[in-house]
Amino acid sequence: MRIFSITLALFLALSFHGVPATAQGTQVAFGGLKHDSSLPIEVTSDQLSVDQATGKAVFTGNVIIGQGTMRLTARTVEVVYAEESSDISRLMASGGVTLVNAGEAAEASQAEYDLESGTVVLTGNVLLTQTNSALSGDRMVIDLNTGTGRMDGRVKTILQSGKE
Repeated sequence: MRIFSITLALFLALSFHGVPATAQGTQVAFGGLKHDSSLPIEVTSDQLSVDQATGKAVFTGNVIIGQGTMRLTARTVEVVYAEESSDISRLMASGGVTLVNAGEAAEASQAEYDLESGTVVLTGNVLLTQTNSALSGDRMVIDLNTGTGRMDGRVKTILQSGKE
C-alpha cells in the first residue's frame, strides 16, 4: 500500500507539471489563462440594467464577456467601477460561470474578476479541466499575469492513465 501511495503522489506531481501540492491547497499551472487584463472588454447579454445614482451596471441573461481570447459566461454579471475614475474595476459573475481560454476551462457558481490586479477568484463547486485531467475544489484563485492558480478546499482530481 505504501508503494502505491508513493507512486500515486509522484504521478499527481508529474500530472500537474511538477507544481507542488500543499496542505492548504494545490498550486496549478494555468498557462492557458495567462492573459492581458488591459485589453478591451466586450459584453453581450439579454438585458442591461443601469442605476445612475450608484453607477451600478448589471448584465443578465446569457451573459458573454470577451477579452482577447478569454471568454467568461454566466447568468448575471455586475460591473463595478473604480471610485476615482470611470474605469471598470471588477466584474462579479454568478450563475453557471464558465471561464475559457486556450483549451482550459474553469466552471464555478460565482467568479470575481479584478481587472486592476489581474486575478479571478472562482467559488462554489469549482471544476478545472486541462486536456485530459480535471481538478475540483471549493475555491480557485487565478493570476492572469503569471498563468498560475491555486485550488483550495477539499481538492480532488481525476487523472487519465493514458490507456484506452
